[in-house]
Amino acid sequence: MNNPNTVSRYNPILIGLHWFMFVLLIAVFATIEMRSLFPRGSDPRELVKALHFMFGIVVLLLVVVRLGVRLSSPTPAIVPAPGVFENILAKIMHLSLYAFMIFMPIAGWIILSAEGHGVPFFGLELPPLIDKDEALAEQVEEIHKLVGEIGYYLIGLHVLAGLFHHYVKRDNTLKRISLINKES
Repeated sequence: MNNPNTVSRYNPILIGLHWFMFVLLIAVFATIEMRSLFPRGSDPRELVKALHFMFGIVVLLLVVVRLGVRLSSPTPAIVPAPGVFENILAKIMHLSLYAFMIFMPIAGWIILSAEGHGVPFFGLELPPLIDKDEALAEQVEEIHKLVGEIGYYLIGLHVLAGLFHHYVKRDNTLKRISLINKES
């Protein structure tokens, strides 16, 4: 289905989504970290929390689009080809990142639903996924926090791997997803 020998770069939509979602994930992490700068219940704190929720839902929507485009587009080959172990690690990393981008927004939505809160989405309120259940909200929130911390490491490792491939291995891994289409 995906013939890696026909293209040298990913689909332009995938490239745009990759980098936009990178910036969006920075915004998701930044907004949740920024909430501690403001007193509980204050308008600025509620604003950054609402932005965190909304950006998270955008991540969920875009990851669905991204997966659709990814599965229907050819995968450019890495030149020179990596070894089997590197391919396995790359697949684990990418699956982990996709699982992270799907799980985290859904978990956040479940938390708000279980707390009895609406889920804001740019002027709309999304319906609850479950009924109010404070105990469940606390359990899911603990998991959400833990997976969020793991997310920092996943994203950091992904960035380091891309830089390692570009500057140490000198293969085309990073060029395949680059915003700049510079064949060299």
